Amino acid sequence: MRTLFLAPTRNGVGLSSTALGLTRALERQGLHVAFLKPIAQTGEKATDDSVHFARTVSHLVGTPDPILLATAEEQLSQGQEEELMEQIIALSKQAAPDGVDVLVAEGLALTERNVYAGALNASLARNLEADTVLVSSLAGVTPAELADELEIAAQNYRRSDGSGLAGFVLNFAPQGLDFGTLMAELRARSRVLASGGLPLLGVVGLSPELRAVRTSDIARYLGAEIVNAGEVNQRRVSGTVVTARTVPNMTNLFSPGALIVTPADREDVIMAAALSHMSGTPLAGVVYTSGTSPEPSIQRLCEVALTSSLPVLRVPTNSFETASKLAHMDSRVPQDDTSRMDKMLDFIADRLDTVPLGAKLRVPSSDGERRMPPSAFRFELIGRARAAGKRIVLPEGEEPRTIRASIRCTEKGIARCVLLAKPDKVRQVAQGQGLEIPAGLEIIDPDSVREQYVAPMVELRKSKGLTEPQALAQLEDTVVLGTMMLATGEVDGLVSGAVHTTANTVRPALQLIKTAPGSSLVSSIFFMLMPEQVLVYGDAAINPNPNAQELADIAIQSADSAKAFGLPVRVAMLSYSTGESGTGEDVEKVKEATRLVRERRPDILVDGPLQYDAASVLSVGQSKAPNSLVAGRATVFIFPDLNTGNTTYKAVQRSAGVVAVGPMLQGLRKPVNDLSRGALVDDIVYTIALTAIQATQVETA
Repeated sequence: MRTLFLAPTRNGVGLSSTALGLTRALERQGLHVAFLKPIAQTGEKATDDSVHFARTVSHLVGTPDPILLATAEEQLSQGQEEELMEQIIALSKQAAPDGVDVLVAEGLALTERNVYAGALNASLARNLEADTVLVSSLAGVTPAELADELEIAAQNYRRSDGSGLAGFVLNFAPQGLDFGTLMAELRARSRVLASGGLPLLGVVGLSPELRAVRTSDIARYLGAEIVNAGEVNQRRVSGTVVTARTVPNMTNLFSPGALIVTPADREDVIMAAALSHMSGTPLAGVVYTSGTSPEPSIQRLCEVALTSSLPVLRVPTNSFETASKLAHMDSRVPQDDTSRMDKMLDFIADRLDTVPLGAKLRVPSSDGERRMPPSAFRFELIGRARAAGKRIVLPEGEEPRTIRASIRCTEKGIARCVLLAKPDKVRQVAQGQGLEIPAGLEIIDPDSVREQYVAPMVELRKSKGLTEPQALAQLEDTVVLGTMMLATGEVDGLVSGAVHTTANTVRPALQLIKTAPGSSLVSSIFFMLMPEQVLVYGDAAINPNPNAQELADIAIQSADSAKAFGLPVRVAMLSYSTGESGTGEDVEKVKEATRLVRERRPDILVDGPLQYDAASVLSVGQSKAPNSLVAGRATVFIFPDLNTGNTTYKAVQRSAGVVAVGPMLQGLRKPVNDLSRGALVDDIVYTIALTAIQATQVETA
């Protein structure tokens, strides 16, 4: 195991977010990463921010509590630094047990109060035998000052043999930065940079979106009275509008994320905000200043808006005082805003280059098996989808989540998305969400292309006696239309289900696409993104009560899918009993299915029947099935029926906060994938990526 220690060069460099962002970037490389904050940033007993986000956002649940700052300071003041370091080394062992490849340790931030922190950080890095990553900032510093700062810090952390420096990260880069000129100036002044002894690991710019606090954070900061909660915990503030002018001169500022700060006696502003909200603009909220309330007549007139999802706050200070206070609000992410921190870590990880850290961090696991944590799976999923460059049709083209997902996929190059919808309607929905339609996003009006698919559809369904009028009527359904586009080879895959049922998505595929050669049925899997690894669950969406032959087919399809996506394959055929401990028709079905898988595919490592705990928990597996190569280490879980599979996946997803990517359909000639009607935008994005990769696999096959 290797240890990376993140140390700041001065105050306010974004140390914590960089440390956790680096953790995520390393996980994407397939490394098993642990996190440690040796000493808390404050003397309070509340959970340190870094530790909290490591556990809740990065799912590093084994992250130990740090030593309280007050305790550390007391030991240092009494000359007990060695005792302190012994405690920290013990913490590092707790944080990184056997099997961990890299431990990321975050040092103390430098403040005006803790003048000792620089020397203490250097001692921590040395005692942890760590390579140091210096974290600095481009805010408020000249290139000459930055070069001197990095040179001095490097001297503090470099070992006598010249080792000990892993690289440096620059945060808060302004837009339009001339990176080449900056690096030339830094190298000209710093010997360690000129020699290559301190490689650059990344430059992270400013992101207004990631600095957007929630309206509830504003309320908490101002000590505001919440007049109407609405979506106070969901809406984010992109800007503040202080009503110093007339409404006609301000309407352009009433945009998504705007926080309207106004005394309540400005009836024109209150009504304008209400109208803006009712027209679909997601304002962050309205703040009544000076402790005022609208006149009853105005309150009644605007009641629908002011008592709906629009947050309304009231503060005792006047508009100028309120705006001044907001201008000085700390943009630090509060502990309950895990969504914003998760996006921030992805943003940072996207901009960090871990290649300069070299092969020294790549310590293989004891069994030689590559680890695949969720972040690595998602990273590879998006990368492979980009490389595929496939055209994916989305029949639910007017659905807001689908539009947002298609925009994201287009902007990130994940796939060439095709929305089936009226172009004007798509633009209207996008505008209401504060989004712009990118140039590469294709929108097709179904009315303009429907008739050209009538003849091909009649040909495909001639054995069923389909007539042209019947085909035209069925093509009114955009899912059928999209399926015909796939059947004729005009698109590479289809994703639907945000508003349609599974049957609505799958039935046209079975009629027009049909099953792949060698497949007797269509099944599904979910990729369950557990905190430490990705598991495969099948079938949890399609087949209600498969027989032994069908269950074996599902197991083989699921094993092949897991392998295709780079996951290790150890298949557990689940039941309510393990081995020979139980009897009954349901158990016998699982036993027979296991036998069939072994007979048909001896290359697949499979065992069953196994109870879920015997399949997933090593100690239980060793106890209940001591001779099994699957028990306790299963990666692919095959459920005996749909009732069990669907219930289990949803219980795990909701109770454990696990992301479930899918369902991904298996066994069709061309990829069609179904969404849950409760799917989030991220779910749709990942399903589009899955579909693009499946299309490549179909071509290869």
